[in-house]
Amino acid sequence: MNRLSPLDRLADQLRESYSQWWDSVVDPREPYWDDSQTWLPLAAGDSAAIAHGCPNSDAQLAEIRGQCRLLALENEFAINGHENRVSYIVGPGHTYRATVRKGQRARSELVAEVQRTIDEFIELNGWHRRQQEIVRRRDRDGEAFLRFFSSRDGTLRVRFIEPDQIITPSDRASDSMARLGILTDRDDVETVRGYFVDGRLIDAAEIQHRKANVDANVRRGLPLFYPVRKNLRRAEKLLRNMSVVAEIQSAIALIRKHRQGTAAGVQQFVLNGTDCVPPTANAGGSTAPIRRYGPGTILDAHAGIEYDFPASGIDASNFVTVLQAELRAIASRLVMPEFMLTSDASNSNYASTMVAEGPAMRMFERLQAEQVRDDLPVMWRAVGAAIEAGLLPADVRRTIDIQAAPPSPCMRDQLKDAQRRKIEHIAGILSPQTWSQLAGLDYDQEQANFATHRT
Repeated sequence: MNRLSPLDRLADQLRESYSQWWDSVVDPREPYWDDSQTWLPLAAGDSAAIAHGCPNSDAQLAEIRGQCRLLALENEFAINGHENRVSYIVGPGHTYRATVRKGQRARSELVAEVQRTIDEFIELNGWHRRQQEIVRRRDRDGEAFLRFFSSRDGTLRVRFIEPDQIITPSDRASDSMARLGILTDRDDVETVRGYFVDGRLIDAAEIQHRKANVDANVRRGLPLFYPVRKNLRRAEKLLRNMSVVAEIQSAIALIRKHRQGTAAGVQQFVLNGTDCVPPTANAGGSTAPIRRYGPGTILDAHAGIEYDFPASGIDASNFVTVLQAELRAIASRLVMPEFMLTSDASNSNYASTMVAEGPAMRMFERLQAEQVRDDLPVMWRAVGAAIEAGLLPADVRRTIDIQAAPPSPCMRDQLKDAQRRKIEHIAGILSPQTWSQLAGLDYDQEQANFATHRT
């Protein structure tokens, strides 16, 4: 027989003495928990980030990003919101057209060469699909990082950098200019010198950083659903609980009472109808019957046992109003009609919410304009790569301009639009090229099609 050492005996005595107190121990961090999520402490450092409640460390940023990525992966309402924003901001993709800059003169051949460069860049990088991913990443992570690679043949390739790759190296942790993976000017946080990618400093000229939902002097962006992440989780749980209640109510058909039966007899009756009887984890190795409550379940009770089903008096449909209130709060964050989040148009008039002057359309047009402002420098990078390779003259930017046209998010009367554009064309204020662009067509390609058709 093994004898316990004095230290082991003391440890056993302490465990016995304190075992009764474990359940009453208070976690000192409990005041900092809300809806199963901890508060994010704000440390001293970036005053702009602290003032706006933004993360002030790589760990805080990763925690926020992880929460919102999980919502984008699992929460059906968040997924719908992300997809609708991609559809209305990007749609099938923006169109880009090279034109002669205002007040300048340029050969038509030069315009065609620049247009060819843009078209080749779009095809090489799958730009329209990449546009959609940019919007999704920017909404999901609060930012999107694009890195550019120029080749000697004049082509430009674009690749994404994951946000968690942008981290300040440990040896630069005390450097006030290098925070959250971004190296800035000492006196101007908006002047970015470079990005720390996997610990290596990359020049800012090689990377485009598109951040969202923060001020210009905040280094990193915040995810779209960060302010309403708790609403999304509550909506998901409420929908789950409503479904469970309805499932239980519909599954149990009746309760069969054995008024003359004993407890042992009813127990044996239940065991006979059990799906399986696995051993439990207790020391005695006893068994516990397990039974699935499928549709039409019948419960058996012996004399003296009464069953009370609180859920039987609950109308789960009454909670739909509460669910709709949560979803409206989320939709208000997106400045979108509720049906864009729920796919339920029963409470909305599509025609009235998708007009040009509606708040949602104003918001989408603003987001599209922001997307265009970020995309045009990318197109010019493609042209710049061709200039460096000697494929285009160095003064292209002085004489050539690039125009971008996003798809219209508004619900329009196409016949009236065509009539208005025809009047503008006859009046000399709308060119056939711009008309084609507004219609989502390539003017040069359409003219070539006409020539082919005539022959």
